[in-house]
Amino acid sequence: MSSPSAAGSPGPPAGVETNHPLWRLTTVRTGGNADFFAAPDSTELLVELLDWARRSGLRVGVIGSGSNLLVSDDGFRGLALKLSGDLSGIERRGTDVVCGGGARLPSVAAKCAGWGLSGLEFGVNIPGTAGGAVRMNANAYGGRLADVLHRVEVCSASGSATVEPAELGFSYRHSNLTDGQVVSRAFFSLKEDTTEAIKERLAEMRAWRRDAQPSGIKTFGSTFKNPDDSRADGRSAGQLLDAAGCRGLSIGGARLSEKHANFVDNMGDATTADVIAVMSAARRRVMEKFGVTLEPEVQVMGDVEWPDDWRQSGEPEVDQGDQGPGRGLDLG
Repeated sequence: MSSPSAAGSPGPPAGVETNHPLWRLTTVRTGGNADFFAAPDSTELLVELLDWARRSGLRVGVIGSGSNLLVSDDGFRGLALKLSGDLSGIERRGTDVVCGGGARLPSVAAKCAGWGLSGLEFGVNIPGTAGGAVRMNANAYGGRLADVLHRVEVCSASGSATVEPAELGFSYRHSNLTDGQVVSRAFFSLKEDTTEAIKERLAEMRAWRRDAQPSGIKTFGSTFKNPDDSRADGRSAGQLLDAAGCRGLSIGGARLSEKHANFVDNMGDATTADVIAVMSAARRRVMEKFGVTLEPEVQVMGDVEWPDDWRQSGEPEVDQGDQGPGRGLDLG
């Protein structure tokens, strides 16, 4: 594999791997390799890596839990990052909790329950990271990230900075964090409650997910955002897909789940191209039946071939894994 780093460009920092298989870091298990990969465990190393990528002209993608990520079958021509060590830790400070951007939200929710801290219960059923949750404003089950988020630490090639929630421009599945920014830490302000009460709420949420959504298989979801369109008549993306006959729809090795039509399953040998094809077919069925254009919620790393009818609107965000959108040197 030829490297995108041209001759004469600065050498990589210590610990950078080459030709790293990214499919292992996604839940749907498709896609190729990254030219470069690193797992920074400190703010200083993260900034160093982002600076190196900028000076080398490399794309950057951040991988969290990989639960809503598609990697191009041709791989990723750039630097893939997975936050680790201190940048994936969970720490209590009184009634505040500090999470590394790479901390998994279900783990954060469980830790908080043990500490008797309430407010992040909704995270138990969000298979992503704290950084990804901030980037994508991942509200769920009546819980709102903005209600408990105190501030975030954001890194770029020029250093780290503190950002207040009011500066993040939260909207549905979106923040205004820009190209060149990676959420390295999130600070949450929570409330005390009994451990028993919090654990009971977590158990109810887990049971709901277990009954309603696929688990224990190679899958990701949700595939499409819930539409803001009067023609949807208040129905979710999953309900529209189901009503359009998409439950169990398969192409190649990919199918829409028999249990929840807004989840894609890898039946064993799916490619990313298969996943995109089944998404496109399902999206077309919903448009033909209801006149509603579903917008994809998945994130993409690398160059993929999207159907022609997706190029005008609704094309998935690219190159940022669990922490956001962009092309080229997009570090979000």
